[in-house]
Amino acid sequence: MDEKVRFSVIVPVYNRIDEVRDLLESLSRQTLKNFEVVIVEDGSTDRCQAEAESVENLRVRYFYKENEGRSIARNYGMERAAGDYFIFFDSDCVIPEDYCFGGPDSAHSSFTSTQKAINFAMTSFLTTGGIRGGKMSLEKFVPRTFNMGFSRRVYERVGGFREMFSEDIDMSTRIRNAGFSIALIRPAYVYHKRRVDFRKFLRQVYVFGMSRITLKLLYPGSLKVVHALPALAVIIGLVLVVLSAAVSPWFLLPLGLYLIAIFVSALVSTRSPVIAVKALPASVIQICGYGCGFLKAYFLKIVLGRGRDVEEEILMRKGK
Repeated sequence: MDEKVRFSVIVPVYNRIDEVRDLLESLSRQTLKNFEVVIVEDGSTDRCQAEAESVENLRVRYFYKENEGRSIARNYGMERAAGDYFIFFDSDCVIPEDYCFGGPDSAHSSFTSTQKAINFAMTSFLTTGGIRGGKMSLEKFVPRTFNMGFSRRVYERVGGFREMFSEDIDMSTRIRNAGFSIALIRPAYVYHKRRVDFRKFLRQVYVFGMSRITLKLLYPGSLKVVHALPALAVIIGLVLVVLSAAVSPWFLLPLGLYLIAIFVSALVSTRSPVIAVKALPASVIQICGYGCGFLKAYFLKIVLGRGRDVEEEILMRKGK
C-alpha cells in the first residue's frame, strides 16, 4: 500500500450505501494498487462513511459536502485528488479485477434480469445505434462518466464538469475541442447496474433526450441524425397506431417485426428467454422516453426559442 498514487478514482455519491459497498469491494480486488479512491458524499442523508472507511487493502479518502449535484461533486474530488490521472465511476458500478479505464459498460452475472434487460436496451445497436461503445456504431465514441478518465493536464487545461444535462458528453466535447485525443478501450468495461426498475429507467432516458437539445444549444454542430432517431421512431409509431385503428391493423406489422428483432437479438446475446422478454418493455421505454424528452425540449427550447433553463436542469438532476 506504499506504492505511489498515480490514479485517483473519483466517485460522487448520493444516498447509495449498498452500491458504494459493492463498488469499493470490487476496487479492493484490483491487480494494480497504485490508485486512491476519492468518495465525495454530495449531501446524502444516508451517509456511506463507515462503509468507505471499512474496506481493507484500499486507499480511500472520504469527503462530505452539501448537495450541489454530481458534477460539482466530481470537481470537488479532482481539487483534492493526488493522482496524475482522474478516473470516474458512477456509484452503481462494479469493476473487473484487471480494469484499465476508458471503455463501455456491461451487465454482471449477479445483476437482476431487469437490470440486464435495461443494459441490453442501452447498449444494443437496435435501440441506441451502438453509440455507447458498441462494436457497431452510428456515431464516434464519446466517454461517459460511469467509465471515463483523463489526465491532470486535461483538467488544468479544460476545467471541470458543468452542472448540466449530459455533463459527460459536454466534458468530452470540450476535451476534443481543446486538441486532446479521445479513445475507446473496448476491453476496459465496467459492470453498470443502472436503474433497478422501469419507472426510474423511464425518467433517466427522458432526461437523456432533453439533454441532447441542451448539447445542441451549446455546440450547434453536435446534433447528428442518430440522436434524432428515437424521436422519429416515436412519431412513426404514433402514425402507425393511428393508421391501424383508422385503416387496417396491418399497419402494426412494422412495429411487430421490430419487437421480434429486439427479442431475437436479446435472446442471442443474453441466452435468457426471461431477459429477452423484459428487453421488450425496456427497449420501448428507452426509445419512447428518450424520444419524448427530445421532442419536448426541441419544441420548447428551439421552436419556441426559450433556450436553456439552467435552474430547471439542476432541479431535474436533483429529482425535483
